[in-house]
Amino acid sequence: MEQFVNTETLIIELLLIASLVAIVVRRLHIPYTVALVLVGLVLTTQSPVKLELTPELILAFFVPPLVFEAAFHLNVNELRRNLVTILVLAVPGVLLTTLIVGGILSFGIGLALPVAMVFGSLIAATDPVAVVALFRLLGVPKRLSVLVEGESLLNDGTALVLFNMMLAIVVTGQFNLVESLVEFVKVATGGIILGMLLGWVISRLISNIDDYLIEITLTTVLAYGSYLLAENFHFSGVLAVVAAGLVTGNIGPQGMSPTTRIVLYNFWEYITFLVNSMVFLLIGLEVDISALIRNWQAILWAIAAVLIARLIVIYGLSWVTSKLSEPISRRWRHIMFWGGLRGALSLALVLSLPLTFGPEREMLRTMAF
Repeated sequence: MEQFVNTETLIIELLLIASLVAIVVRRLHIPYTVALVLVGLVLTTQSPVKLELTPELILAFFVPPLVFEAAFHLNVNELRRNLVTILVLAVPGVLLTTLIVGGILSFGIGLALPVAMVFGSLIAATDPVAVVALFRLLGVPKRLSVLVEGESLLNDGTALVLFNMMLAIVVTGQFNLVESLVEFVKVATGGIILGMLLGWVISRLISNIDDYLIEITLTTVLAYGSYLLAENFHFSGVLAVVAAGLVTGNIGPQGMSPTTRIVLYNFWEYITFLVNSMVFLLIGLEVDISALIRNWQAILWAIAAVLIARLIVIYGLSWVTSKLSEPISRRWRHIMFWGGLRGALSLALVLSLPLTFGPEREMLRTMAF
């Protein structure tokens, strides 16, 4: 009972801190997520908080609502119109990022190439939650928002498969390209099909109900249920949530009353704010400042490597995609370059590194944080 009360007290305290930070940053005009990490760091130095951030907690609890909400608001027609560009950024782009980041870190700080490639793969997926929130606030062109959101939603699956491949090389010393490619297709396709099926079923149910409490509950079950069910079948849980969110967001609202639609959108906006706040605050609480100081050179190399890789992917691959689909203007490329933030997925993957990984495990965790 005492442990439950302590946990509940900690959650309430964190929510209160997140609310106060949100109020302050609105007046100071600084990024909310950055402020949360800094506040978490300050809290850790004043009174160390013992928290166990496991990959299961991040991936199974925090990631599904963030991914679902983003997919739910994405227009499937806009996504289809820009699918070529998004797929190029989400698949070859992730592979290129992994190779560039891994190569630079291997050269710069002397990491073994397979180890450096593990870091490259776990940091390759973008997660621009803060950027998308800013887009909605400013009312940027719809296509730009779709490009940034679409890339971040679809590159998660590629990054996860690449990470598992690179991790297998380091831990076992074995690698089979054909098996890995077959596994990638199975995991991605299975997740997408399962998510679409579940999204369609829930959308049919919603279309026959006009009770916003039930509809909110059904979408919540869908967000978490599609992830858990896909993972149970060894498919991509993240891609299942993406597919479920896309189908429900484009079919479900058609049968809703205007009041229900507004309430549902507001609910998911609140959940996103809540989860995003907790993730970034917990990152600040988890970071070991002394480890950051010890590895400052590796951290600077990692930041530089990620920026260089992003530069090459955005400006290089967008030139390639301009030959295949509608070109991206130079101004938009600048925004996509700086908007390629990393987030919860990278955190979850680096936390999942096993103890058998080797002595570089702690360094990679510090670099990712």
